[in-house]
Amino acid sequence: MLSAGLPQGTVPKLERPGPLRERVYEALLELITTRALRPGQHLVESELAGHLGVSRQPVREALQRLNTEGWVDLRPAQGAFVHEPTESEADQLLSVRTLLEAEAARLAAANSGTAGIEALEELCAKGEQAVADDDVDLAVATNAAFHAKVMELAGNLVLAELAGQVDRRVRWYYTPVARQRGRQSWIEHRELIAAISARDETRATEVMRAHTEHTRKTYHQHEQS
Repeated sequence: MLSAGLPQGTVPKLERPGPLRERVYEALLELITTRALRPGQHLVESELAGHLGVSRQPVREALQRLNTEGWVDLRPAQGAFVHEPTESEADQLLSVRTLLEAEAARLAAANSGTAGIEALEELCAKGEQAVADDDVDLAVATNAAFHAKVMELAGNLVLAELAGQVDRRVRWYYTPVARQRGRQSWIEHRELIAAISARDETRATEVMRAHTEHTRKTYHQHEQS
């Protein structure tokens, strides 16, 4: 177990060959966004290297990149720490997410066919079961997949690219409130599917805007509690 508390077995050994620097970066970013590595947690190069089965050099390079992107804070004479997001950062990111997702919902309602709606229903059923099973990790992953599917159905590549840039940070903020949002989140997803199925662009936009705003408000309530 890492001294800072990462459970043994959480991190798989990286397979070679491959672009090792990139794969170490992806592995660490996944651990951060899923909160296996928690905000404020000290990141020790040698321990991370041991868990990933690599030398310290690619870990150091990955931490430097994560620092540049705002996921990690490098503190002189102290080392690397997982960034602790401020409420202002979260509010700005989740507000932008609302704009992107609302437009995606509108376009999905305009463009979706039967296959797309069936895919949303399958993901919704999977998410509902995850909530019933109290499987937070699966609920978070399925929530991300559901929203990604809506974005795909929107059919706007530029919008999808922009959404992709914020997706991991959305997961980062959503994870601590996933249990609190729970069943209500998936009720809202069902309402969205109904609006998309009815090709009601206005309703789909309204439902998605309200849905993402609920998550933003729940996050702030969680941080203030």
